[in-house]
Amino acid sequence: MPSQPTSDLESFANPRPEHDYTIRMRIPEFTCLCPKTGQPDFATLELEYVPDRACVELKSLKLYIWSFRDRGAFHEAVTNEIADHLARTLSPRFLRLEARFKVRGGIHTRVIVERRQPHWRPAPPVTLS
Repeated sequence: MPSQPTSDLESFANPRPEHDYTIRMRIPEFTCLCPKTGQPDFATLELEYVPDRACVELKSLKLYIWSFRDRGAFHEAVTNEIADHLARTLSPRFLRLEARFKVRGGIHTRVIVERRQPHWRPAPPVTLS
């Protein structure tokens, strides 16, 4: 196999650190295991962040997400773990991670986690008529 899962995340220098801009990613193939039953849990991760000095490298993100496939983790714990790791690696101005887990036992779970730099504030919204 040419690639293996890894718990490492890589970054590269933000090409426009003087500007606020948002990077959005949809990761539709997240899987981990239920820590109680060992059965697979499936989720779509929605990541959005405003980079400061660094951006996440996509192949490393893919291999990092893959590393959860055989791990038991509660939805709330794994979403916070991923957000914390991204925040430590990138130090973004703002980060939001939403994990939308598939229905299990008739319950649809969404976990939304946010991290932000202490003094960062978004620009006010612009409404065009």
